[in-house]
Amino acid sequence: MEKFSLLFPDDKEYDVKILDEAACNDLSLDFICGALTKEPAEKNIIKRTMSKIVSDENVIRYRIDIFDDLLRHPEMCESLEELLVNLSDLWELKRMQKDTEVSAMWGLINRLRELNDYIECISKMKTAMDEAELKSDGLKALYAMVNEIYNGSGFPQLRQDIDETFKKAKRLKSVTIGVNFDNLLRPKEAGIVSLNDFEFTRTGLLKSFMHFAANREELRSDTDVSSLRSFHPKANSGKKASLTGMSISNVAELSALNIESSLTGADPLSAAMEKAVTDILKKIVKDIESVLKKYIDVSGYSLTKISPELIFYIRWASLIRKMQGLSLPICKPTVLPADERALQAEGAYNLKLAIKAVKGEKLEIITNPIDFGDERRIYILTGPNRGGKTTFTQAVGLLFLMAQNGIFVPAQSFSFSPCDTIFTHFPADENKTVDLGRLGEESVRLSEIMRSVTDKSLVLMNETLATTNVEEGVYLARDIVRFMCFAGVRSIYNTHMHDLARDLEEFNNSPEIKSRAESMVTGIENGKRSFRVQILPPQSASYARDIAEKYGITFEQLRQNSIKGLSH
Repeated sequence: MEKFSLLFPDDKEYDVKILDEAACNDLSLDFICGALTKEPAEKNIIKRTMSKIVSDENVIRYRIDIFDDLLRHPEMCESLEELLVNLSDLWELKRMQKDTEVSAMWGLINRLRELNDYIECISKMKTAMDEAELKSDGLKALYAMVNEIYNGSGFPQLRQDIDETFKKAKRLKSVTIGVNFDNLLRPKEAGIVSLNDFEFTRTGLLKSFMHFAANREELRSDTDVSSLRSFHPKANSGKKASLTGMSISNVAELSALNIESSLTGADPLSAAMEKAVTDILKKIVKDIESVLKKYIDVSGYSLTKISPELIFYIRWASLIRKMQGLSLPICKPTVLPADERALQAEGAYNLKLAIKAVKGEKLEIITNPIDFGDERRIYILTGPNRGGKTTFTQAVGLLFLMAQNGIFVPAQSFSFSPCDTIFTHFPADENKTVDLGRLGEESVRLSEIMRSVTDKSLVLMNETLATTNVEEGVYLARDIVRFMCFAGVRSIYNTHMHDLARDLEEFNNSPEIKSRAESMVTGIENGKRSFRVQILPPQSASYARDIAEKYGITFEQLRQNSIKGLSH
């Protein structure tokens, strides 16, 4: 139970690859986490979870099934969301065992309240899960845990103990303080005369002051305090204090504290009184501690450890429901064997576009197919500027990232072989290229990536080697593509180097390759960018012609406009 997780089905050690910061940035993880939650702590939890790539097929199916259950049962999901705050507070309760300061009494009372809230939360959670038809192994195990907590933690007795302890603590209404002065009228001793089960009223205090003012020359010469009512037993009565059997006494003693004051007028009276109150309240504190410690090992505390995992699933479920509410295509991923290195998707699109739509932006979302298999696993993607190349490249990475974390994906259908990690090579920050220059920086990053890839890796490249002239860029890029074919990676390489996309046969005819390369283009239809991808040879000339016609800068258009101008 202590090791229960909603991310991993058992206690095995799984291979986890961490996305580097460049990949997180290229896939816009901060933007996505910001759309999932506004809480900084939750953003960190979600980003940390997303950036850990697990490729084990059983783990991924385990997560997908849990997410499926949460989407199918929104009421249960809401109950779990309410539980998050209580679980966070409950974790702090564990620290009470190390808390030896009596002054923490008020903190203990608050923790009693938290424990009471926890009972309510577990009860509500059990009720919600009672009504849900759960199919995932993960949530079935969670339901079994909740039932064990509910049935085995003595909730009725716990609630009774909490109620009784609250009643004891609430009996304290006021404190009577006694102060001794030295011959310079500086406070030298202070203590509790009595703890009272009544409140001093404004009228009573005023009457006492007026009485003193009227007889200000009359000072009492005795120490009799018998007229005061005491809430606690006499300090040296020899009787064992018992809050449950406590009665109001007519005798109280001054529990004095020495006060270190100086001629400077410094007066630590307040601190002394606070300590005096603390000492007298030890009994109440002990009673509260005894109740808390009695239940400190209640099995429900193990639930606090899955709080970050619940945050992760619940925030994603909320976003996916909003996307479904806009009738955007969303589907449950199907996991294929990793050795197949495959992917088949219909109607796929970039998650960032869906997030913008959820936020209220009016935009047309174009969907596209994508296929990785024996016929082609590497795409050289060409097309016009602002034609959707980067958006499509990023979309493929997000599909893998979401699916391997168990999240439903933005597509009409999606089946895939998990990747072991995602490498990205997008344009670098100008500030990071000062020492090496842009081409040098690109080359270093490419070298690091190519030394690390396996045949299970996904490599996404955006205008890689575009910082040099076209001839040099094509020369360098050919070796990179040739190696990716040899290594067997899956890749999208979007580029303006059309010659690179025309020379693919020299890569595909080698008997050593594990991945074949294919040319893919983003198109223009009727002079407008369609954002649709097709498997075609590069279309540089036709693109240029379409763009020229769109903006009226073909020779024929310019000539015609000129003739019209002369005629006027």
